Amino acid sequence: MKQTMSEPKLYDKAPGLETFQQGAIDLLKQLIAIPSLSKQEHDTASCIEQFLQSKAINTHRKGNNVWACNQYFEPSKPTILLNSHHDTVKPNAGYTKNPFEAIEEDGKLYGLGSNDAGGPLVSLMAAFLYFYHQPQLKYNFIYAATAEEEISGLGGVASILDVMGPIDVAIVGEPTQMELAIAEKGLLVLDCVSKGVAGHAAHPNPENAIINALDDLQWFRNFCFPKVSKFLGEVKMSVTLIHAGNQHNVVPDSCSFTVDIRTTDDYSNQEVLDVVRSHVQCEVTPRSMLLNASAISEEHALVQTGISLGRRVYGSPTSSDMAVMNFPAVKMGPGNSLRSHSSDEFIFIEEIKTGIEIYIQMLSKIALS
Repeated sequence: MKQTMSEPKLYDKAPGLETFQQGAIDLLKQLIAIPSLSKQEHDTASCIEQFLQSKAINTHRKGNNVWACNQYFEPSKPTILLNSHHDTVKPNAGYTKNPFEAIEEDGKLYGLGSNDAGGPLVSLMAAFLYFYHQPQLKYNFIYAATAEEEISGLGGVASILDVMGPIDVAIVGEPTQMELAIAEKGLLVLDCVSKGVAGHAAHPNPENAIINALDDLQWFRNFCFPKVSKFLGEVKMSVTLIHAGNQHNVVPDSCSFTVDIRTTDDYSNQEVLDVVRSHVQCEVTPRSMLLNASAISEEHALVQTGISLGRRVYGSPTSSDMAVMNFPAVKMGPGNSLRSHSSDEFIFIEEIKTGIEIYIQMLSKIALS
């Protein structure tokens, strides 16, 4: 990848960097070839576990989550979590290549999960391996390859946070082109039901459930939450599903619809839910309250270190495992989010190599208090 004017030259290459880079690429090729749909990640978890153990690293495992600590871990020091996920979505119908075959062409590595989030996963592992044997580090590292991120499942990283012990800050590996996502929107999905009275369509009926739903649908379309986040903008509400009736000549007594809400760091999911319920007449049931928006201060040492290396800060519209972390975290990794969940998903080989180098530089330079 050619250097650009906006990206400073990467100083002092890490000793043996090429070895770590090639090891990461080889591991990613193995992982692509192993199906790892959410809740079906047992085999990729075993592959990651065996890879670490082959380096004489003591691993821990709970379900399909695998993690390890640096060799000279000292509880008195700050701890940095390096986390990414190894589950994938299902391949879509538009694939022209085998999604479970690692195909290298024209500098690209194709395969399901190569970009989201295999590239970040193996790049963070390479950085972890670089520091693993070093004594007298200023801080500890925990590397965690976790499950169920794509479905926000309870068996993912949230299930091991208490087991891993206190964590001061995290890098969550997602495809961000190695920019710093210091905030990300949360997700609140609401199932809504407007009620009416069933009756024959030939007769007057003022209680048509579809008509009763119209005011609420208009409210979701037009309402604007007053607070606008610096990095995440406005809370966004979209009606995405609707269903009513089962016969042309029967007025329905129920109209159900689903609302997808992308929340910001100005509001908790509970606050958004309270506002919705105070304005609409329909019954409102949230599917989950877990995925709140999250943000880290621009002044945090990890963010400032990234900025000093020429990385840009921004707010991400997509959610990740940052949402379940109760400590500061930055979302950052090689790859491009626009390729995630796409047909013939790929990542550039050079993106992985550069990502590893930037991770190592950041983690070498950061000064945590």
